[in-house]
Amino acid sequence: MSGQSSDGCPSTGDVSTRDALRARILKQIRASRGHRKPDESDEDTHPTGSATGDTHPTQKTGDTHPTGEQAADPGLDDLLRDIAAYQAARVQPYGHLCAAQPSSASEWAPALPTDVFRYARVSSYPESEDTHVFRTSGTSSGARGAHAFRDLTLYDAAARTHAAHMLFPDIPRMSLVMLAEHPQHAPQSSLSYMLGRFESWFGTGAATWCLQGATLDVDALCDALGRAAKEQTPVAILGTSFAFVFAEDALGDRMFELPAGSRIMQTGGYKGRSRELEPDVLRQMLSARYGVDEAYIVAEYGMTELSSQLYEASLRDRFEGHPSPRRHLVAPPWVRATPVHPETLRPVGQGEVGVLRIDDAANLDSVAAILTSDLASLATDASQGVILHGRAADAMLRGCSLSVEEALKSRAE
Repeated sequence: MSGQSSDGCPSTGDVSTRDALRARILKQIRASRGHRKPDESDEDTHPTGSATGDTHPTQKTGDTHPTGEQAADPGLDDLLRDIAAYQAARVQPYGHLCAAQPSSASEWAPALPTDVFRYARVSSYPESEDTHVFRTSGTSSGARGAHAFRDLTLYDAAARTHAAHMLFPDIPRMSLVMLAEHPQHAPQSSLSYMLGRFESWFGTGAATWCLQGATLDVDALCDALGRAAKEQTPVAILGTSFAFVFAEDALGDRMFELPAGSRIMQTGGYKGRSRELEPDVLRQMLSARYGVDEAYIVAEYGMTELSSQLYEASLRDRFEGHPSPRRHLVAPPWVRATPVHPETLRPVGQGEVGVLRIDDAANLDSVAAILTSDLASLATDASQGVILHGRAADAMLRGCSLSVEEALKSRAE
C-alpha cells in the first residue's frame, strides 16, 4: 500500500492528496444546484450539540429546481474516479477488490459490498486517528459493521445540506421531537449522531428525546406534541420505523392535530423489534395519529457505511408546487445512486430491479463506492431518483458475494 512513510505515518504527499480531494468534495456539496448552502459553522465537529445561536441561510425564493431531476454531472464522475484511485491505494480491502476487478478509465470503479465492513477495517488511515466509529445494529451472525471516521466535517456538511433541501426547505428551524436514542446513550449510532446535529442545525431549542433502549417516554412525547398544538408552532417528529410502531401501540386513543407545517421523518427497518408495516400503511397510520399531511411524512434512507442520506421527494415536491408529490428517493448531487445487475454489477435499465449501488463522495476516508443489499429501480419519471423494493435474497447476490471474497482476500492468506 502506498501513502505512508516508513514509520507508519501518512506521507506528505498522502496528506496533500487528501486535502485536495476534501476541498473538491466540500466545494461539490456547497455548490450543489438547488441546495441551500451551509454556513461556515459546518466546519465544527462537536458531537451532539443542543440548539445554539448559530443561524442557517434561508431558502432562496427563486429556487425552482425540480426535486431530484438534476442531470448527470460529469464533474462528479471525475471526482468519484479520483476518490476511488486514492482509496484503492490506501484501503486494503478495496485495493484487493480493485485488483481483482480492474476497470478502464471510462468505467466506474468497483463497489465494495457492505458486508466487508463487518469483517475488515475499511479505512485509509491508522486506527489511532479515529475520532468516531459508527456501528451497525448487527445481524443474525452477531457481526457488526464498523465505519471509522478521522473527522466528521464531510459527514456534517453532507447531512446538513441535503436535510435542509429535502426535509426543511420551507421552515429552517422548528421544535424537534426524537423517537430515537440520544447520542450520549447511543454513541455508536450514526442516526443518533445525525439527529443530535439536527438539534443544533434545525431546532428552536433543546429537542425532546423520547426513546432510551426499548423504553419509550410516552409522557414526554405527549407533552411536546400537546405544547406544539397549543402554541400552534410546527414540530418535526424524527425517528425509526419501529419506534413509531412502539408509539402507536403505547398512545392508545390519544390523537393529535399538529399545526400546519409539521412533518415526520421515519427511517430504517424494524429488525424484529416491532411488527412490520408496509410503507403506505405506516404513512397512513402516522397521518391519522398526528394529523400530518402525508406529503409531509418523509422516509429517509441512510446507512452506517455511508456519510450521506437520501430522502423521499414528497415534501420538497409540495414545497415546489409539484402537482403530485412523489415517493422515490432523491440522492444529493454529490451522490450517485444506481440499481445494478446482481451478477454483472452493471447498471440495469428503466423498469428493471437491481441491487442498489451508492457512490458517496463524502466517504473520503473509507470507500465511496458501496454495494448495498437493497433492491431498487430507477424512478419512472425523468428524475434521477430510485425506488426501493426491499432486501435482496442471498441467492441473488452472486456478484456481491464474489466481491466480498475478493475484498477479504488478505484475511485468507
